[in-house]
Amino acid sequence: MKQLVHFLGAVLLLAGATGCKRAPSHLLQGYAEGEFVYVSSPLPGKLTKLSVQRGQKVDKGDALFALESVAETAARDEATHRLAQAKATLEDARKGRRPTEMESLNAQLKQAQEAMSFSLSEQVRQEALRKTGAVAVESIDKARSLFTQDKERVAQLEADIKTAELGLRSDAVSALEFEVKARTEALAKAEWDLSQKQQKSPAAGSVYDTLYREGEFVAAGRPVVSLLPPANMKVRAFVSETKLVTLHPGDAAKVHVDGLAEPITGKVSFISPHAEYTPPVIYSQENRSKLVFMIELRFEDADAVKLHPGQPVDVEFPHEP
Repeated sequence: MKQLVHFLGAVLLLAGATGCKRAPSHLLQGYAEGEFVYVSSPLPGKLTKLSVQRGQKVDKGDALFALESVAETAARDEATHRLAQAKATLEDARKGRRPTEMESLNAQLKQAQEAMSFSLSEQVRQEALRKTGAVAVESIDKARSLFTQDKERVAQLEADIKTAELGLRSDAVSALEFEVKARTEALAKAEWDLSQKQQKSPAAGSVYDTLYREGEFVAAGRPVVSLLPPANMKVRAFVSETKLVTLHPGDAAKVHVDGLAEPITGKVSFISPHAEYTPPVIYSQENRSKLVFMIELRFEDADAVKLHPGQPVDVEFPHEP
């Protein structure tokens, strides 16, 4: 498309130079050109909805087209469920054991404490009887051993209860926290993929062309809609080497357009550092006058909408360039 516009511009300039009716010498011949915005999706799919048509005006954020998104929707839902599962596992790991398990441990501790209390009483009783010679030494040793076992059992159950209240170890909890983060990022990626199946206008402008029809398959990265925002319209003209030194970026110029009663005002936005259309010979004093340099002008949006790509124009500067 750009090559065609350049070709048309060159044809228009040539026609103006060789036509019967020549523009005044203080006017520069040029042409309008648009820098198109090609809207595409980074993901492939069948075009299910084309919301615009050629020539339609759109605002920023308006829907342009949508591609099939069955796979992306399923991937998003799966990622959502996996994240919920990871969060539940992490929450469970941070908790102690279930209430019924804690009740069982507490009951075992109570039984052990009662057994320890009984064995302590039995030890005291056996030691009192030993002083009277009513029992053997072996009975006292057995009572002491039983009390020691019951005491250690109580200590063991108290430690088990503290461990059960803590949940999993810190390194295991950290691993589950990283799992939740990974699942969160996977969900964000799935949501982004799904969002890319529906493209909106990145700027206000007009729909220059639609490149696919509903039902056609669109490859990844292939433009579906081309937009032309007013800010992307410009005018190109060419000045001679001798007139180039009088121009500077930001200089104002009047652009005359066929059919418009009044010219529109633009500003020089670019001056090419390279010569255009130079003769294929070594520079000399005789052919230096044939060198021309391209300049570009930009406009306010209200004026830019009056221009159309490929349209011939005449450029006039306040001073003779």
